[in-house]
Amino acid sequence: MSKKMILVDTSKCTGCKACSAACKEWNELPAVKTSLVKSYQSTKDLDPNTYTYIAFDEKYENNTMLWMMRKAQCFHCADAACLKACSSEAISKTETGFTIIDEDKCIGCGYCVTNCPFDIPRIDQTTQKATKCTGCWERVENGLEPACVAICQPGTLTFGDDAEMMQKAEQRLSELKQRYPKANLYGKDVVGGTLYKYILLDTPESYGLPANPTVPFTLTLWKDIARPLGAIACGGAAAAVLVGTLVNVAKGNYSKEHFVEDDHQGKGGSL
Repeated sequence: MSKKMILVDTSKCTGCKACSAACKEWNELPAVKTSLVKSYQSTKDLDPNTYTYIAFDEKYENNTMLWMMRKAQCFHCADAACLKACSSEAISKTETGFTIIDEDKCIGCGYCVTNCPFDIPRIDQTTQKATKCTGCWERVENGLEPACVAICQPGTLTFGDDAEMMQKAEQRLSELKQRYPKANLYGKDVVGGTLYKYILLDTPESYGLPANPTVPFTLTLWKDIARPLGAIACGGAAAAVLVGTLVNVAKGNYSKEHFVEDDHQGKGGSL
């Protein structure tokens, strides 16, 4: 299947929270008691049983109030820090671009939590497993839209092939810039590109988003540089030992008795 994209057009969001309710229903997540946080926002943050919610912010400028409503959930980064940090290979990518967690493999180490630039994954203290938005990948692979997209009435959320959706996003952004000069497409050029991309009417910081989210340098250094080089070095050393042994065998320096003797002395020597 082709790579997918979900476009979040914040200019159309009415804050109805239907996406959050649909997510709860599809993923069979229990309700969580909420209270008013700010403005009309009643969910403070993500938690093991809340994969998405609507964040509300207001900005007053030139005697005009601008609503900063944003659907918060996992961004499904192309260069996913959680995937790089996972110590149990519990996190993987689907062909369509979603980043998913296999709870059967998750050991609850929390590395995905501490390394995510968006602070998305959560550890369920009951199961000791990491949880987050799945992108409804199982729906997608069966020809359906993610639950949040399917329920969205204002058309804030649209879903489709990445290339086609990017064209729509750029066209819509061009239209909005005439009224909102600061409008921008968030997610296109960060962390390798995100599957969820946002049309924002103002700066990312106005929506509580980092302007330039990145994978921690130490994680990149370990996963992309040090670890592969270490594997090459270990592989090279093993290959050198094997080649040396084969050369000795070819020269007649090693007989069957030598291998048996070396094995007894803990030197290995078996081929």
